[in-house]
Amino acid sequence: MTKRSRTFLLYVRRAAMALVAALLLVAGFWSSWGTAQHVVLAKGRDHGTLTVTKCADDVCTGPYRPSAGSSAHPGMTIAESVAVRRGAQIPVVVKPGTAEAVRSGAAGLLYAWLPLAGALLLAALVIGGGLRMPRTAWVTGLVGAATMAAAFIAL
Repeated sequence: MTKRSRTFLLYVRRAAMALVAALLLVAGFWSSWGTAQHVVLAKGRDHGTLTVTKCADDVCTGPYRPSAGSSAHPGMTIAESVAVRRGAQIPVVVKPGTAEAVRSGAAGLLYAWLPLAGALLLAALVIGGGLRMPRTAWVTGLVGAATMAAAFIAL
């Protein structure tokens, strides 16, 4: 194998690993944005408090009390993973056109970005092993791990 072909293969390998890392990060962002958009871009949406009364099939329900300037929504639901426990009063943002609520505040924001945090952890392995960039990999992995830890502490 000549030196040129080795150099070419090195560049191809690095490009493939960079593409895999970028794909992981884009997929993590895309997965997170479905929920995060309602928390990040909450201006103009209905806000209120949901009191959890019943949980079944990974969904919790309860009465929704709108805050000032928001409209009432009967039969609101929220994912059980963010509802914590029965009787809890959770600040929520209502998804437009649905009866589904998304937890708001710092806990809701961190929870919404969990898929991106997981993608950061996976991308750190690709960055460290495939791209041979250990410092960048450590920073990427630590940011992902810190986001996950903060989300679970906040919930």
